[in-house]
Amino acid sequence: MIELLRTGMLATVQDSGRFGYAHLGVPRSGAADQTSYRLANRLVGNPESAACLEFTLGQGAIRFHRAAGFAVTGAPSSVRLGGRHVPMGRWNHAVAGDVLELGLPDYGLRTYVAFSGGLTVPQVLGSRSTDTLSGLGPAPLQAGNLLTVGGEYTTPPPGPDVVVTPVPGDSPVVLAYRPGPRDDWFPSHTLTRFESARWEVTAQSDRVGARLTGPQLISAGDGLPSEGMVLGSIEVPPSGQPIVFLADHPATGGYPVIGVIETEDVAVLAQTRPGSHVRFVRKRASLLRKRTTA
Repeated sequence: MIELLRTGMLATVQDSGRFGYAHLGVPRSGAADQTSYRLANRLVGNPESAACLEFTLGQGAIRFHRAAGFAVTGAPSSVRLGGRHVPMGRWNHAVAGDVLELGLPDYGLRTYVAFSGGLTVPQVLGSRSTDTLSGLGPAPLQAGNLLTVGGEYTTPPPGPDVVVTPVPGDSPVVLAYRPGPRDDWFPSHTLTRFESARWEVTAQSDRVGARLTGPQLISAGDGLPSEGMVLGSIEVPPSGQPIVFLADHPATGGYPVIGVIETEDVAVLAQTRPGSHVRFVRKRASLLRKRTTA
């Protein structure tokens, strides 16, 4: 067992996500920063899909009721175990009674704590993830919650040789995107404005999406029927201020999507704090073509 003593701004259980139910209106969910999440699981010897904890802006505290291996990744911050400093990005061992404390991150937004054996909360539609939009999965965690850990390791498992996390420390953060499927609803000068602008991430951002503010984007179309939305979609509502959909995004939407950011950059955006700025750079198709011979 582990016990949540503090949860900070938001603490949830997350895994790789809930797949195959979009046709029923169930979004993907899962860890917002999949890169840091998968790394945490690798460091403790878990399958990359194991459930772990996701903290927003750190400041969480956990008491171990039995010995367990753990690793902390994501937004860099001070990590203390029993009052002593322990490093992020590597396997650590806690004994019964130890308290793990996370500080406020120096930069970045989300921190992941994985435990050897993973968290064994009940699955809902094949996933243990908390979905803040639909309410599926375990409720957001509160102080006093007890969670079961699936296993104990007394020695570190084989881990990666190099630990790299996608947490941005500089602003503006550059995000690669592919135009469409509704970029033809926007005049060429609007597309130019979209790519040349510095967009600020607003405080209204959450696990559903990063809400941006900047120059108004005007759509030339009207009356778009509801259609499917994918992770990383850049939707432009009537306000002209884009929303980039993150892990808990809705399965459908009714406003035009000007583009979709690359999957690896979704993790970067999920770590970008409100008040930071982002820019969008169009992903160029490869000029290489496979040669054929008669």
